[in-house]
Amino acid sequence: MQNPRQLAFIALRDIHRQGAYTDIALDRVLRTATLNSADRGLLTQLVYGCVRQTRSLDALIDQLGKKKASQQPPEFRTILHIGLYQLRYQERIPASAAVNTTVELAKENGFKGLTGVVNGMLRQYSRLAEAATEPLQLPQEPIQRLGILHSFPDWIIQMWVEQLGVEETEQLCQWLNQSPTIDLRINPLQVSIEDVEAAMSTAGVDVQRVPHLPQALRIVGGAGAIGQLPGFTEGWWTVQDSSAQLVSHLLDPSAGDVVIDACAAPGGKTTHIAELMGDEGKIFACDKTASRLKKLKENAQRLQLKSIQICTGDSRDLPEFTNSANAVLLDAPCSGLGTVHRRPDIRWRSTPANIDELSILQGELLEQAATWVKPGGVLLYATCTLHPQENEKVIQAFLARHSQWQIEPPAPASPLEAFSTPQGWIKVWPHRHQMDGFFMVLLRLRS
Repeated sequence: MQNPRQLAFIALRDIHRQGAYTDIALDRVLRTATLNSADRGLLTQLVYGCVRQTRSLDALIDQLGKKKASQQPPEFRTILHIGLYQLRYQERIPASAAVNTTVELAKENGFKGLTGVVNGMLRQYSRLAEAATEPLQLPQEPIQRLGILHSFPDWIIQMWVEQLGVEETEQLCQWLNQSPTIDLRINPLQVSIEDVEAAMSTAGVDVQRVPHLPQALRIVGGAGAIGQLPGFTEGWWTVQDSSAQLVSHLLDPSAGDVVIDACAAPGGKTTHIAELMGDEGKIFACDKTASRLKKLKENAQRLQLKSIQICTGDSRDLPEFTNSANAVLLDAPCSGLGTVHRRPDIRWRSTPANIDELSILQGELLEQAATWVKPGGVLLYATCTLHPQENEKVIQAFLARHSQWQIEPPAPASPLEAFSTPQGWIKVWPHRHQMDGFFMVLLRLRS
């Protein structure tokens, strides 16, 4: 049996040295690992957790150690991350085990001469924690305090504080540092939600319904391999977070409609639209990446959906769709800041400059997608980010240029009203709604 901490070190080394994405680095290790389910879980927690908490762990090393971050060998620092993460964030691991296994990790990876440093730093942390003294010293200034304590860049904290205030921003950070849940979207063309609940119960998998979403089931606790769950191969359900399911319900397509999904891959919303239409009508699924559209096609086939047509190309240059659609969905490329609990790298990879570039792209895509809508039709703009520059400002700029378009808020009796804002758009805040962060707004073209 292999050592999960050593495998975590290998994955984290690839992330830090080669810039690998967390999920890819972890998957690469898991594919060749010989581990039981408990050790696979520990490996996953260590890799995702250390990436999430990088800033907090670095601050601890700087405060507890004699050398600052820039003076430590990067791979040695990764070993310290693994040890400190276990002490600070994993209550089930005894402190002595966390210290001893980290000392061994240092020996195994060429840092035998620094084992005393590892032992001393981790034991110092443990002594402070046992004495009920917070080992992590924090500044009084609220932006930096939240950034260091919850491990986010200051610019992201500042952006959220401007929208929510300090107290709610802290709640948001805490929520986004949790391990993510898995939500399923039931395919009503193949099965009822009650039948899926019964099948999951028989298989020993706990699920619960999600308010306001008639097709959603949330897996509670562990589930094992998703592809092995009841109904996967039969097309009874697909994995899709609850907030993403809201998008297609807001679009509210009808049977027989012509719908265009401008940035469709990997196809979660495309297939949901087909289900809501009873698989009757035409859905053009567009994306410029052919490999990602292949995944969409596979999903559509598994769900037994026939109304989806694949269209490979840049949605900024598809003039053949002009004035052809009853409804258009633009799930725009974005920073993904509403999903950092699933993809912890995002907080470190995103920059204000990236946001500027994305907002320009989003505006260009919106301009083109608007030309595809028939008079009286609708255009839904959505992102999984919580940055106003990618959301509200994109929409406000578009409406300022196009007086023939107007926001269409959810109907008063609609379940979506629970997520609606006074401006008529929907903004899903994870700590308020217990799902991924999302922004969406339905626009109607006057006849």
